[in-house]
Amino acid sequence: MNENNQDRDVYVAIADPTRRKLLHLLAEAEELPLHELTAQFQMGRTAVSKHLAILKEAGLVADRKVGRETRYRLNAAPLREIKDWVSFYEKFWNERVLLLKNLLAEE
Repeated sequence: MNENNQDRDVYVAIADPTRRKLLHLLAEAEELPLHELTAQFQMGRTAVSKHLAILKEAGLVADRKVGRETRYRLNAAPLREIKDWVSFYEKFWNERVLLLKNLLAEE
């Protein structure tokens, strides 16, 4: 399937370290303009814009125009799916660690 024709999966969107850093930057600020986000990376405005477009397609980022400037903000709601998925495995590993502790205590 062509990447440009599909809705972005949240997991695919956060798979890239650049996009994770963008989410982190947006989480620390209410809203940031493209030029401020671009200043945090060693890549051009076009490359950062492409990463933001992927995040936007996944519903993780919203944008708005203020004059000639585009400002971005985080929409963390789609990350809930990942939190729920990870928490399932957290319970799994906590149970395994407890079993290991009990086994070691018996020895």
